[in-house]
Amino acid sequence: MQHEIASRDEWLKARVALLAKEKAFTRAQEEMSAQRRALPWVKIDKEYVFDSRSGKVTLADLFGGRSQLFLKHFMKGPGQGQQCVGCSLEVDHIEGLMAHLENHDVSYVAVARAPISEIETLRKAMGWHFPWVSSFHSDFNYDFNVSFAPREVAEKNAYYNYRQTDPGLEDLSGESVFYKDDDGQIFHTYSAFSRGGEQFLGIYGYLDVMPKGRNETGPHYNLVDWARPKNMYGKGGMVGNNGRYHGPDCACSLHE
Repeated sequence: MQHEIASRDEWLKARVALLAKEKAFTRAQEEMSAQRRALPWVKIDKEYVFDSRSGKVTLADLFGGRSQLFLKHFMKGPGQGQQCVGCSLEVDHIEGLMAHLENHDVSYVAVARAPISEIETLRKAMGWHFPWVSSFHSDFNYDFNVSFAPREVAEKNAYYNYRQTDPGLEDLSGESVFYKDDDGQIFHTYSAFSRGGEQFLGIYGYLDVMPKGRNETGPHYNLVDWARPKNMYGKGGMVGNNGRYHGPDCACSLHE
């Protein structure tokens, strides 16, 4: 890898110039974060019930006695054998943060449309311990625009990431935030989809300062070029353009 080589004084001059841009970027990020928090809220009047490994739970239960809830929409539909590498990479970040989030009045829960039995199989295989519930018997995923009817997929027309688009799959990923007040009222305050979720991928903070950067050189030019389930690095397999990992022994039509 070729790159400009400079003296220490030349490097320092360039670094100080870049620092001014970094500080401006930080201030812009702080302003953007303030604008996110200033968005109007939507009251949740619908009763949502999920399946958990310990039984039925409501949206209010997911707060765990806290006032703030971060909910990860994990891209896993019923019968989906291959896991999403992007969702897997994102949730790999969370377990070291759970104690800090919970102490700061934030609960974290993942939700997927797959039945709880299928969720538990994947959770145990990956060694994940964060709370994860199923919306299989609920409209929740559809109401929050991360799951789509077969007709919408066939017609290549669904509402995702705040626009009409071809979803490609019946289930996609995202993140949503909720607040519960002292009276028990729940409000939806924020959601992000597609690349909007990169803010929750802490690994990019490290890669972005490395000499090779994100090194996403194709064929998809995003994280599926390199990311794999953490227990599958060095074991082969492939990732389709929909972000799903296929192990080396996978015999699905993608490999034909």
